[in-house]
Amino acid sequence: MDTELNITRLPTPSPPSHPTPESYDTARSAHTPLIIDNGSTNLRFGFATSESPHCAPNVVAKYKERKLGRQVLLFGDAVESDSTARSQAKTPWEGDVLLNFDALEHALDYTFIQLGIDTPTIDHPILMTERLASPLHSRALTSELLFELYSVPSVTYAVDGVMSFYHNKLPTPPIAPFTADGLVVSFNTASTAVIPILNGKGIMSQAKRIPWGAQQSTEYLLKLIQLKYPNFPTRVTTAQTNWMLQTFCEVAPDYPALLRQLRSPDALRAAERIVQFPFVLPAADERSEEELARIAERRREQGRKLQEIAAKARVEKLVEKESDLQYLTKLKTRKAEESRREWEHSLQAEGFSDDGALDQAIKKLEGDLKRARKKEASEGDEGTVRTLLSAFHYTCSLIVTPHLYLQQEEPSFPLVDVPDAEVYLPPPPLRPLPFETIDPYATQLDEEGLKEKRKQKLMKAGFEARARARREKEKEREEREAEERREAEERGRDLAGWAGKLRAEQEAIIARMKERSRRKTALSDRKSAASQARMKSIATLAADERVPKKRRKVGGGAYPLFLPTPHILKSPFSIVEDTFGADDADWMIYRKINTAAASEDEEDDLAQLQAVETKLLAHDPTFSAEHTHAARASQRSALISAFRPKYEDGDAEGNTRIHLSTERWRVCEAYFSPGMAGIDSAGLGEVIQTVLSAFSAPERGRLVQVRASSFSSFTTCSTPTTATATIPPRHTERLPHRRAAHIPGLSARLHATLRPLLPPEMPLSIVRARDPPCDAWRGMADFARTPGFARTGVTRAEYEEWGAERIRRWWGGNWNMSVV
Repeated sequence: MDTELNITRLPTPSPPSHPTPESYDTARSAHTPLIIDNGSTNLRFGFATSESPHCAPNVVAKYKERKLGRQVLLFGDAVESDSTARSQAKTPWEGDVLLNFDALEHALDYTFIQLGIDTPTIDHPILMTERLASPLHSRALTSELLFELYSVPSVTYAVDGVMSFYHNKLPTPPIAPFTADGLVVSFNTASTAVIPILNGKGIMSQAKRIPWGAQQSTEYLLKLIQLKYPNFPTRVTTAQTNWMLQTFCEVAPDYPALLRQLRSPDALRAAERIVQFPFVLPAADERSEEELARIAERRREQGRKLQEIAAKARVEKLVEKESDLQYLTKLKTRKAEESRREWEHSLQAEGFSDDGALDQAIKKLEGDLKRARKKEASEGDEGTVRTLLSAFHYTCSLIVTPHLYLQQEEPSFPLVDVPDAEVYLPPPPLRPLPFETIDPYATQLDEEGLKEKRKQKLMKAGFEARARARREKEKEREEREAEERREAEERGRDLAGWAGKLRAEQEAIIARMKERSRRKTALSDRKSAASQARMKSIATLAADERVPKKRRKVGGGAYPLFLPTPHILKSPFSIVEDTFGADDADWMIYRKINTAAASEDEEDDLAQLQAVETKLLAHDPTFSAEHTHAARASQRSALISAFRPKYEDGDAEGNTRIHLSTERWRVCEAYFSPGMAGIDSAGLGEVIQTVLSAFSAPERGRLVQVRASSFSSFTTCSTPTTATATIPPRHTERLPHRRAAHIPGLSARLHATLRPLLPPEMPLSIVRARDPPCDAWRGMADFARTPGFARTGVTRAEYEEWGAERIRRWWGGNWNMSVV
């Protein structure tokens, strides 16, 4: 691990083990009890006389091998040796219920083979674990399998959490009665159980269970990682997530206080743990510097061409809008010359419903031209001229020197007003013209003259646009100076009031920007009201086939000179014009449904916000750079960057890292607040409180003042494999580097949870199991060596008499459908 950056590399899976069966000679005729801890992840088994159990993953795979064409059955570690076997793997358990009895049969076969049993029947009493409140169906089929297939002499079922508590509180001598008291909190794969024990007997009627375990925790962490890294380059598996859960996750004594502490980016970075996944470095670029220079020059040339094309399109659009504005302005002046009936007919002929629509079109064109001129003027006259001339050269293939044009203050354009097919006899020029003209004695414009005329039209439009832009810029400068003088007078009279007004304006602009951002976010969710309204607009647009009467003319629309409308075939017998786009209102639908396009209002808000904040920084002493919108956004961005740092696109090592920060505590917090993970259940603290409230005060003292409880191991897919302990260990049987370190913080959190529920004078002790993964098996082995074990099992005769569901009632087993 890189301790400076808290980087841990993902461990490499170890090769599967191939254990050899042990000898059966010592137990062949001893009738030694056989102990089976049937977990959903790990199967632990062995004779009661063994010191430690055999352990193997409780997973089986059955598939057809393609090369040999025969069925292959693999169990335990052997499943990991073949990709086809991994895809076909299954366990006897479905969550917290034993259902797959074919897999259970294979697991029992593996157990007996590894123990070296070579007899036709199993002549050993069986002591097997089952879940708390096990369904009768699961128990019946398990008993049927053991008695009918293996002909075992007797079967006893035990709750693993109680047996782990028995091993950790083993009486002295072992044959003495078991009279310990305690509260078992058993962390399993698919559930967490709380079992009270008084006088050495599990009070199963008061035991509780919540549907949250290690499997749900692993899935929850995987979902959080997928949500945090939606485009992670490699697949994060469940086994890898389980390793991260057991290696890095902790329990917070006070989760809300921890979140408040992690609001600081520095604290969040200090608390994070980085998991480095395998990566492949990209191939080095072997091209020479000359080749790279040629590629860069080619890209620059392409960029210049694109700029020329954009400049050409911008000039043509500007000229088109100028012509449209002139046309509509002339149309508006005809109102005084025509009668009301003629004026309405003219409006309808041009595609307008009334005077308001015409005024709105003119106002929109004026605003567009004003913004375009302002933008052009801000770039500088010479740069604008060079851009325009570049566009002219691209369009007309003409070469004009920019400085000659700049030297002339009032250039003339003699061919602009001359018709194409009339005699052209201009008067002699008073001074040399900078532009090439045709022969003044020609009787008709030839091809060169037409080209020169088009060029002069574009140049005249550009010259007039720049002149208007300069005039408007001068006018705006005067208005700005007057506004500055007025604001200076207002600041002199009431600085606090002026600053308060600007701050209110700043907040209003920021609120508009936030609302726009929220709308974009809502549109990304297909179930939101905004997204549904957008889809409704799209559906309405797609289904709208109506053509208004005012547009059913050829070339209809607001601007017939510049917006020709194509014809579309509506039926084999009729042709109707597709006039969509003739009215500016038609194009507003795209602004409504397009969420990716930048809004002009957003640009105006940013410019206005910058101007307001500049004034406040210059004149308001209480307004600092920290109060600006950029500072606020950067502060939030710093926290987000600490939560999920971003790496460059070419950084293969950085892009294959997972940063675990708040997830380290959030996953374990779900044990105490399952609702945060979407589970409708009480938390562990509420369940413990409910269990303790069912007992009297002296009994509560007996439950908590001795060893409180022990916990089972965290496993990926195990059913009740618990031992009575307070801390679930970091244990993974199916991952490399097996270890049994405990999750930090759980003991302190349980103490903080239980302490308010008890009187101040009542002592509280929380104890861990010595070996949580194997303590349940060892507890069953300890009990199987006592004389009382023979009185707890169901024999073959009792099985045939009572049925498969019945069991004997004893202190370590379930009580449902029991027979005394």
